[in-house]
Amino acid sequence: FRVLGPLEASDGDRPLNLGGTKQRATLGYLLLRANRVVPTSQLLDALWPVDDAPTSARKILQNAVWGLRRALTPSQGGATPASLVTQPPGYRLTVDPDAIDLYRFQAKVEKGRETLAAGTPDAAAKLLGDALELWRGPALADLAEAGIAWPELSAVQNARLDAMEDYFEAELALGRHQTVLAELETMVEDTASLRERSCGQLMLALYRSGRQADALSVYISGDVGPRAF
Repeated sequence: FRVLGPLEASDGDRPLNLGGTKQRATLGYLLLRANRVVPTSQLLDALWPVDDAPTSARKILQNAVWGLRRALTPSQGGATPASLVTQPPGYRLTVDPDAIDLYRFQAKVEKGRETLAAGTPDAAAKLLGDALELWRGPALADLAEAGIAWPELSAVQNARLDAMEDYFEAELALGRHQTVLAELETMVEDTASLRERSCGQLMLALYRSGRQADALSVYISGDVGPRAF
C-alpha cells in the first residue's frame, strides 16, 4: 500500500482497483489507522463535511467496505494483502505495517534519528535519505485533490518536514552543505509557516558556502536564533 503520494495498492504485481473517491477515501483513512478499530462515526465524519452527510451515508460506507473487501481478495495463489473486518464500533484493517510505505518511512526515520543521536551522521543520512525517497508527492495526493483535508494528512506532511530537517542536520554534520543547499532553499521558500530549525540550517549552509550576506538575510527575515558556524 502506498499513501505517500497518490493512493495505490497491489497484490504482488497486480494493481488493485480501489473504486471511486468514497471507497478510496475509506481505505486511505483506514490505512492511516492500520490495525486499529476505527468507529463508524469517525469514518463518516472523514468522508463528509460536518452536517453535510446524506441520509444514505451509512449505506454508502457499507458499500465502500464491501467493495474494498472484494478488491483485497487475493488473486489465485496470491497472499492476502490485508483484511477488512467489522469490529464494533466500526471497522478494522489488519495489515503488516511493512506493507505500508508510511510505516516503513516512520520506522526508517526513527532509526535514523537514533543513529544521528548516537553520533554516526553518515549512517543516519543514509537511513533518512532512504526514508524520504519513499515519498512520491503529498500524502494521499489524489484524495487531497478531491477535497479531502484531514488533520491527519497535515500531521503526516509535518512528519516529512521533520525528517527532512533531520536529514539536513546529518548532512551538515558531515560538511556536505553544498549538497543540501538547494533543497534547503526550496524547503524554506515553499513551507507556508516559518520553521526556525530549517531556517537556521539554511543560514549555516549559506555561511559555509561563502554567502554571508544571504545568510544574514535569512537571519533577519526568519528571526533565527544564533548558532555556531
